[in-house]
Amino acid sequence: MRLVRLVLQKNSISFAHVRGFLYLCPIITITHYIYSKTNKIMSDEKIKIDFAKVGKTLLNKKKLFLKVWIITFILSCLWIFPKPRYYKCEISIAPETSSSSVGSSSLLSLASNFGFNMGNLASSDAIYPQLYPELLKSTNFLVELLDIKVKTKDGKVNTDYYTYMVDHQKVCIWDYPKNYILALIEQWTSKDDKIGKPNGNGKRFDPFRLDRKTSKVLEAIEGNITTTYSKKTDVVSLTVEDQDPLVCALLADSIMSRLQQYIINYRTQKARIDYEHYKNLTATAKRNYELARNKYASFADANEDVVLQSVKSKEEDLENDMQLKYNIYTAMNTRLEAAMAKVQETTPVFTTLQNATVPIKPAGPKRVLFVIGMLFLATLGTIVCIYRKEMTKEYTQAQGE
Repeated sequence: MRLVRLVLQKNSISFAHVRGFLYLCPIITITHYIYSKTNKIMSDEKIKIDFAKVGKTLLNKKKLFLKVWIITFILSCLWIFPKPRYYKCEISIAPETSSSSVGSSSLLSLASNFGFNMGNLASSDAIYPQLYPELLKSTNFLVELLDIKVKTKDGKVNTDYYTYMVDHQKVCIWDYPKNYILALIEQWTSKDDKIGKPNGNGKRFDPFRLDRKTSKVLEAIEGNITTTYSKKTDVVSLTVEDQDPLVCALLADSIMSRLQQYIINYRTQKARIDYEHYKNLTATAKRNYELARNKYASFADANEDVVLQSVKSKEEDLENDMQLKYNIYTAMNTRLEAAMAKVQETTPVFTTLQNATVPIKPAGPKRVLFVIGMLFLATLGTIVCIYRKEMTKEYTQAQGE
């Protein structure tokens, strides 16, 4: 499933397109069947099709069509209406990429106009925007989402995302038998896992060692998150699907915030390490300077009226040592400020094109369209059966003559 999702994302094909194609497959198959049967029968020059007779036959089958429509309508409603509704929230951002040279920006923009993306060639990052979808699918990133606090729109549920996914998900009535059988099989074939217990490092979930239940929750979360990257516009789009509109918006906003923070930490890691290093050196240099200053001040106060040359020489040595420590402290403080500026310089900027908003209308399932589609297919299938029966009768009579 992950391979299929990756192939679709690489070719900019959404699951909605695939779902629409699957809906059209029965219509294409039936049409092809009618076409082949018609050509096979029409190839015989002795056969003449009386379309008026066929139309009259269809009109005489009103009761059959009525029965088919009633049965199809009831079965379609029984199948689609128990399905829980789901909502979708979409966020779009334009991440800033670091280029190795300023002059290459014109070449990159020219290449993007022709549909080519050379951003990863000019970027010095190991994690460029094309890898953001894969980053969101990583186990470490998904595990961090389990502790996000979520709240439903009606206010009845206010808990972490893991508990929400386990205990507060609506399930279709037709899935209860299947889930019950699978639960029995898992109970017989696997040992009980301690879920939600802190591990050795104090965290509730350990990405290195997950139990079976948590793994299934992560698979469900991964299926609810869709990330796409546009090569032409360098825009990253995130779509989150959930049964509650408020949870959907909260989760989408949290995921995008965590993604931005992850990229910021990655980009500024070297600069932050340098900053902490110079911060420690500056603190050490300051302490050394203060010690040298206090030592020089104490010696100078104690030997203020002394005119011995040895005392003056020692006082000069202490003063020179204090000045040296001061110069070191000044140099370290300058480097500290430069390191601080470097952190700010390497911090990427994310331009938010579309913020997270609580969806008003559900994204699916399309119940009315599903029922209409099933009625159309049932009608088409009934016509094919009647048409085939009449054509077979005509063909048999023609062969008999």
